[in-house]
Amino acid sequence: MVKYILQRLLYIVLVFFLLSFLLFMIYGMLPVDKAGEAARNEVKVNENLNFEERYAYWSAKYGTDGNMIQQYGRWLGVYRFSDGSIHGLLTGDLGESRQFARPVIEVISEPMKNTVLINVIATVLALGITIPLGIFCAVKRGSKRDVGVQIGTLIGYSLPTFIIAIVFIWIFSVILQWFPVSGMQTPGYLDWSPAKQFWDKMYHLALPLIVMTFTSLGGMTRYVRAAMIEALSMDYVRTARAKGLREKIVIYSHAWRNALLPVVTLIVGWFLGIFGGSVMIENIFSLNGMGKTYFDALHANDNDIILAVQMFYIAISLLGNLFIDLIYGVVDPRVRVNK
Repeated sequence: MVKYILQRLLYIVLVFFLLSFLLFMIYGMLPVDKAGEAARNEVKVNENLNFEERYAYWSAKYGTDGNMIQQYGRWLGVYRFSDGSIHGLLTGDLGESRQFARPVIEVISEPMKNTVLINVIATVLALGITIPLGIFCAVKRGSKRDVGVQIGTLIGYSLPTFIIAIVFIWIFSVILQWFPVSGMQTPGYLDWSPAKQFWDKMYHLALPLIVMTFTSLGGMTRYVRAAMIEALSMDYVRTARAKGLREKIVIYSHAWRNALLPVVTLIVGWFLGIFGGSVMIENIFSLNGMGKTYFDALHANDNDIILAVQMFYIAISLLGNLFIDLIYGVVDPRVRVNK
């Protein structure tokens, strides 16, 4: 087990650095010059300043002087800047946002908290509904209730997320007027108590959470149902029933344990998506999350935010794949990661 984990960690490090190099080179080809922009802004304010001198100053500050390999080394945190300092990705310095003129870590900290909160709640709600519903449909396969659930999940699975969001806004915000259309807080919320601020945020997030949960039901329910149907058709289930075991024990102790293996990948993938945010949902409901932050950064050519978010997603994905492989060994005793 230890040898396997060390091998995978070495693989993760190699892939991480390879992808970081490729991404930096790709975004480095975009026509974005932070040093030139900063120098031009200074010259506009004070015409006595020399543009070339200010450009050289900002190039040294941002680490954009030198060739692309040197710039990559400075961004990564393994090559010295002109002043002799070393800071970059590996030291926890994610750069400075071009849009906000603030460190990237400060820009993405609040959206990250909001995204984690939204997606944790949506994931728990979705799993709490889809797993029991998928098991029920598999056990009651072919019944009217199973057919009804399959039709409903198929409709939800087929419709685009933005269509479902618009329909739910029309129903719950326009007709019923239960929830606000967009935003995360009521104006003036800073004067309220922390408890009131929290419940006000949850009130604003209720409709996005309903939409995210609803859009997740179709695919997951059908996936769990298919895995359970296959498990219930196996010989060991027939043997368990022939021994006179109660149906609940047959379903949850025998069939579900074996049906869990193909579902694990999807479940863990959902949890990895907790940090990614939903570009569609966050933009429709004007939520300050990672998806919207990343989308806005792409529009503004804010490469430091884009690269930081991309590398974070890459790290989460690589570690998540390792976690999935280890979980396989826990869920299915036949799987041995040390072989």
